[in-house]
Amino acid sequence: MAKKHGGGHSGKNKAMKYLIKAELKVNGVVQRKDIIGAIMGQTEGLLGDELELRKLQRTARIGHVDVEVKSSNGKVSGTIEIPSSMDNVETAIIASSLETIDRIGPCEAKITVSEIQDVRTTKVNAVIDRAKDLLLNMVNTGDAATKTVIEEVRSVLTVGTAKNFHGLTCGPNVESSDSLIIVEGRNDVRNLLNFGVKNAISCDGAGKIKPELIQLASEKDVVTLAIDGDRGGEMLFRQLNEILKIDFVAQAPVGQEWELLPQKTATKCLSQKIAVGKFAASLPEDEDLEAWLEEGFEEEEAPAEVHEYFDHIETLKNNNAVFVNVDGTISDAVVPSKLASAADDADGAVAIIINGAINDRILDIASSAAIEIVVGTKEGKGFEARDDVKAWLKENHS
Repeated sequence: MAKKHGGGHSGKNKAMKYLIKAELKVNGVVQRKDIIGAIMGQTEGLLGDELELRKLQRTARIGHVDVEVKSSNGKVSGTIEIPSSMDNVETAIIASSLETIDRIGPCEAKITVSEIQDVRTTKVNAVIDRAKDLLLNMVNTGDAATKTVIEEVRSVLTVGTAKNFHGLTCGPNVESSDSLIIVEGRNDVRNLLNFGVKNAISCDGAGKIKPELIQLASEKDVVTLAIDGDRGGEMLFRQLNEILKIDFVAQAPVGQEWELLPQKTATKCLSQKIAVGKFAASLPEDEDLEAWLEEGFEEEEAPAEVHEYFDHIETLKNNNAVFVNVDGTISDAVVPSKLASAADDADGAVAIIINGAINDRILDIASSAAIEIVVGTKEGKGFEARDDVKAWLKENHS
């Protein structure tokens, strides 16, 4: 297969905006010069002087006509490409005129325009992809020269979709990326995804750390632990630093959490991350991990809306549940065997109210359905505090 450039202006072309692409089929054998001649000749006078192809080429509003052809069994097929610096309306008219050509030399021919490609969009998409790669590389390596780099290119960042890695919420690139950012909870992952950071994974708090996360971290060139700016964040660091690979620590400002950090602050924290040894040396030595873990499970006072949820418990049959929707409405009652399927279908639900004990299964159902509040009567089998689901017990607030 070979390419032939059609005649046209010999100087530098104007910046081309569009590229007309067409498919060609000829019922016979013709040469490239015959095809170009037909394009020029059969469209001449069709659209008036202003859109006459030869004149448009002389003024560089239309570029060279490029033709690729191949012949087989006495027939010719191929492609035609014509670049244009005109506006989209004029370019579309030129493209449509090509389809009026029905003969090339003595042979029947058919030209079909397959697309008009916006050359600028193609270039912008290339810039976007490269900018995202450069941006995330700067954040992950700590080499960013500016603290507001994500702000500068935020219009080109694409929000990713949270994935699941052995039950842990994560960004879509945690396995393919050379670097890893470990955060506490799934809302931290989602907040970072909003900024285009796609290699973060939750560790699900200070409970039992999954061996799959330990293995994943061991395989990465750079592992950054992003912790909240409080005592709990520092205690989480102490625990994780003993059992998995950590290279850097990025701590949120005092009193702030990663799931609520604005874009500019999150970027600053990541770009100013501290080597793990230096961070460990900066911590006071009087912290007690076990005391903190126990403290984390102390019951706090339920807010007013949860007290309203408690009132609904009395209207339910034993172990039945209802869902609270985002608009405040309450669903029909659901029996225990239907709870999981009902949760999957409960789009927009913000809470589960159950007249019974809250066990591990119910917490798993809420977590899978992204329902952040569960209200019940007491603790059940396998009950354990979680970072992504808040459980409220009526027995502690009656």
